[in-house]
Amino acid sequence: MTTSPVVVGLADPRVEVRGAAWLEATADGLLPHRLPAWTRDQQPDDFMRMCDEQPAGVRLRFRTAARRLALVVRVHRGTLSPDSDATVPGEPFDLVVDGQVAARAAAGAAGPLVLDPLLRTTRTGAAPVTRVAFDLAADGPPSAGAVRDVEVWLPYRERVHLLALEAEAPVEAPAPVAAPRWVHHGSSISHGASAASPTGTWPVVAAATAGLDLVNLGFSGNAVLDPFVARTIRDAPAGLISLKLGINVVNGDTMRRRAFAPAVDGFLDTVREGHPTTPLLVVSPILCPMVEDVPGPTRIDPAAPPGAPVFETLGRTEEVAEGKLSLGAIREVLASVVERRRAAGDTALAYLDGRELYGWDDWAELPMADLLHPDPPAHRRMGERFADVARGLLAGRRAGVTASA
Repeated sequence: MTTSPVVVGLADPRVEVRGAAWLEATADGLLPHRLPAWTRDQQPDDFMRMCDEQPAGVRLRFRTAARRLALVVRVHRGTLSPDSDATVPGEPFDLVVDGQVAARAAAGAAGPLVLDPLLRTTRTGAAPVTRVAFDLAADGPPSAGAVRDVEVWLPYRERVHLLALEAEAPVEAPAPVAAPRWVHHGSSISHGASAASPTGTWPVVAAATAGLDLVNLGFSGNAVLDPFVARTIRDAPAGLISLKLGINVVNGDTMRRRAFAPAVDGFLDTVREGHPTTPLLVVSPILCPMVEDVPGPTRIDPAAPPGAPVFETLGRTEEVAEGKLSLGAIREVLASVVERRRAAGDTALAYLDGRELYGWDDWAELPMADLLHPDPPAHRRMGERFADVARGLLAGRRAGVTASA
């Protein structure tokens, strides 16, 4: 910036951190968490804690006429390699102005955050202070008093400690959000895996398309019906709730058929304690050919080339008859649970087969490079399709309210 910037600390009420449950004050800055503080003691391992700290769907909101902005941060960059020094290019931060992506920039330096997926442990190194700068000067000079709504969306897979916002013009508090609050829980695909940017993940695309206020509780490898997640959703304000369940149960081989259905019922019971009539959508897994009819566990294929992971399953087809879960079995259980609960009176509960978001035709056109996660164009397609579903659910609720008024 050529002039002395306005510097706003990120505990300042002029900047809203939206999509986070709380901000932890640390020696490195404010760390957004997507789960409430009370869940920390119940989170089972470093992998889950890492996912909680990765700010998928978290964005800063404020108003300003500034054309040049910078976010001062410390970033930890996730890797599976113990030799990484986190100097590889980072994931982008997205700058959204008046609802449109206007610029992207990445942190130039970061500390390593190394995950051991087998032991589910992490190791971190020191993270330097860095500036993520956005320059909108190419857009031309702003008109007098052109204060605009600005959001900075944080990378979905990097841990970001927030230090300050710098702007070349005054910063004002944002207007209140009037959009319906959508709370979504899911796996790595909901977290954002393989999307090109934070606004390119399918939940963010869906929220932007349908006009929803997103709270993203997608956790890579960790959508396994944890009770503390159910209680979080129960206690959160929500106008729409969706639960995309099953793929992590298969990938981790965490349950057999005997345990899965009661666990789904228990999760739904808990959510319904806080949201007895809120539209609640259970979404089964999208297509994943390697585990459609074969159970997990899955892993990264050790024969895959470095830097281009490909997944494989270690399960065998005949194990499904023994109670292990394939995606076909998962969908059968989820559809049955929803049908039974609807018949018992929960008409605000619905089921969506995930293959309506991404199915065989999509696989033929937009195959998954790693055999598990949709690539960026598929994320956009899924988000646009889900937006239609969400609009239908909310329209049905409004019609029901009108009919009974």
